[in-house]
Amino acid sequence: MSGKISFFKSVEDYVDKAAAFTDIPEGLVAQIKACNLVLQIRFPIRRLNGDYEVIEAYRVQHSHHRLPTKGGIRYAETVDQDEVMALAALMSYKCALVDVPFGGAKGGIKINPAKYSTEQLQNITRRYTTELVKKNFIGPGIDVPAPDYGTGPREMAWILDTYQAFRHGEIDSIGCVTGKPVTQNGIRGRAEATGRGVFYGLREAVSFADDMKKLGLTKGIAGKTMVVQGLGNVGSNTALISQQEGDVKIIGVAEREGSIYCESGIDVEKLLAFRKETGSIMGFPGSTALPNNLAALELECDILVPAALENQITVENAARIKAKIIAEAANGPITADADPILTKKGIVTLPDFYINAGGVTVSYFEWLKNLSHHRFGRLENRFQHNAFEGILNKVQELTGKTIGDRERDFLTRGGTEVELVNSGLEDTMITAYQQIRDTMKQHPDIGDVRTAAFVCSLKKIASDYISMGIFP
Repeated sequence: MSGKISFFKSVEDYVDKAAAFTDIPEGLVAQIKACNLVLQIRFPIRRLNGDYEVIEAYRVQHSHHRLPTKGGIRYAETVDQDEVMALAALMSYKCALVDVPFGGAKGGIKINPAKYSTEQLQNITRRYTTELVKKNFIGPGIDVPAPDYGTGPREMAWILDTYQAFRHGEIDSIGCVTGKPVTQNGIRGRAEATGRGVFYGLREAVSFADDMKKLGLTKGIAGKTMVVQGLGNVGSNTALISQQEGDVKIIGVAEREGSIYCESGIDVEKLLAFRKETGSIMGFPGSTALPNNLAALELECDILVPAALENQITVENAARIKAKIIAEAANGPITADADPILTKKGIVTLPDFYINAGGVTVSYFEWLKNLSHHRFGRLENRFQHNAFEGILNKVQELTGKTIGDRERDFLTRGGTEVELVNSGLEDTMITAYQQIRDTMKQHPDIGDVRTAAFVCSLKKIASDYISMGIFP
């Protein structure tokens, strides 16, 4: 690979570094690092001009310490076996870190979806799913795919329909894939889950005064300046939620067409509408154009959120990064050799397999919803409303005071599905960060959040293997 370290090898190196802070046996560490199953797929499709094309695709199940395995399917021209293996491995560590009971998996099809018609994309997706079914690489108790770069609810609906054609009558078949449209047994809150998880993780990380003092920052998310790279699903939702719920000031945005800066702040909602209308973020009123689409990464800011693709911060530009905190909303945006440069500069990096875990967390909730065959809140919503109504009536009776209808509605309603989902996601991100922080306190020589997060994951996965009796 031209002397360049592979993505999967860089993940293994991170694990080895973390393993040194544990007492996990060397052989067990080797088992944890290994990919258990790798499926390479080749199949032909017919193009519109009548020619045939061979499609290259993969599905990797990294770890079977818990079943089913879980991970997205991406459509991109950069897809190769090494990338899919690395992403599957990160899914194992991500699920363990946030206490989601899945092993890690990942899938990929080496195509640029923009070059194919909807009909062709559907044919490719269905053929890929067929191969997964034939090889026993999909199922609610085996391996549960989800959306990733280049895919979304539409593709997940095609996967579900194809799976059900082969598994007619299987009672839990709707749990074979997550990220589905809400009308196809999906869950409310899934679309914005990863971005919302990034916000919750950031908000928790900046809530400790001692930690922020070391960075020269004040406690709390409000007023922090942020630069976001990538306005896809994750980046746009991170920026919107951070701005609307956290009072964060977005001062820079980067996209494939370029990057912009505005010291007084960018209204993300207006920027998204502007880009939808013009096809570009460039020329947004009140903003200044930067030299290129990577220039925004080097802006001085409190928080940098790379939410595009991997390998965006490298040894070439790491020394010029001026952010105090980097939240890896994308998978692998920082190369392994750039990571020590950032750490040496005192930059805190919230690693991808923690900060973007919102997607798999809410996918877990969707899977649970599918297996229970009812939406969250359906059984308890009306009971909660009636109970709160009774309490409020008693308070009014005892105090002789009456509350307004608007306030009454707010105080007595039960939680909706999206509110319950967001509450579960918030608790997950807070709990996981506190575990990471506790690990750093126990091992002051760890030195960075990424290593501490890997230590947490390794201990949990090792505990599973030991309890299975494989490693006494």
